[in-house]
Amino acid sequence: MKRKPGAVRDAIMETLAYRTRGATVAEIAKGVSDRIGPTAASSVRSYLRLNTPKLFRKIDRGHYVVREEAQTTLAFANGAQAAPARGAQIATMALAREAFRFGNATLIHGDCFDWLAKAPTNSVQAVVTDPPYGLVEYSEREQDKLRQGRGGVWRIPPSFDGNKRAPLPRFTVLTREDLGELERFFFAWARLLLPVVVPGGHVLVASNPLLSFVVANAVTRAGFERRGEIIRLTMTMRGGDRPKAAHTEFADVSVMPRSMWEPWLIFRKPIEGRVQDNLRHWKTGGFRRPSKDQPFGDVIASAPTRKQERALAPHPSLKPQAFMRKIVRAVLPLGEGTVLDTFAGAGS
Repeated sequence: MKRKPGAVRDAIMETLAYRTRGATVAEIAKGVSDRIGPTAASSVRSYLRLNTPKLFRKIDRGHYVVREEAQTTLAFANGAQAAPARGAQIATMALAREAFRFGNATLIHGDCFDWLAKAPTNSVQAVVTDPPYGLVEYSEREQDKLRQGRGGVWRIPPSFDGNKRAPLPRFTVLTREDLGELERFFFAWARLLLPVVVPGGHVLVASNPLLSFVVANAVTRAGFERRGEIIRLTMTMRGGDRPKAAHTEFADVSVMPRSMWEPWLIFRKPIEGRVQDNLRHWKTGGFRRPSKDQPFGDVIASAPTRKQERALAPHPSLKPQAFMRKIVRAVLPLGEGTVLDTFAGAGS
């Protein structure tokens, strides 16, 4: 197939435009093939090698990121009035959109890694966030299997009492390499976050029992203190299933316990001096009590997200407002400051 000059280059740039943390050769090759038709991975690999470090930067074995100055060079190679390359144009548009403000809330459209890298030091009093854990389950291949009801890495639970249950990702299928990538992601995030949070500021991170150890290791390695976790008690239909395709043969077996809780990991940026000194200066260092006679506890009874809330924001992991209000209130001990959510998702 004969292609116009620069087609592979432009397809690679477009593939990497939103990926500020880069992509593997296989991921880039797939993105190129999706855009301009079947393209050999060897051709993509050769182009990447020939143009590193001019256009690309190798950040790991077989893992590349486009250089920021390369995007600018491509965008204006033919003069200041020239139209930018499509990939550079996409990236520029994504970063240039203005923030949306509603009341005391500000919603920023962009990559939180880019934003954190430029955010002022000691400008945030607390962080409450529900980050993405998807590594393979949201790939085009696995999503296609899910749509066809074949599962793949997704568990399609059997109906229960006439109710159709939502598919769930099998976190247990993650390889050692997948877990390593997840750890690197959270370490990079926490390292950028550390200078932005004020001393004594708390960071609450939603997780799950199978992956929380990866997150905890990465965030503490980045410089935060581990301060326990909040247990969100919630009755779910997740887990407790009999072996797939052998329900009758092993009728008395549950492959995994039914999930009835969700961990929210607690971290804190090291305080300056005593807690009372930190509270006076930075307004942080502890949790706000529900009342003078009741301390803030680490077990909170909750419920699945209400239908009305899901209708407003159809997100696969939407958290209920009633629970979110409790923890957001708690992380500002004196009721003052800014709470940051770096992974807003549906904006809940």
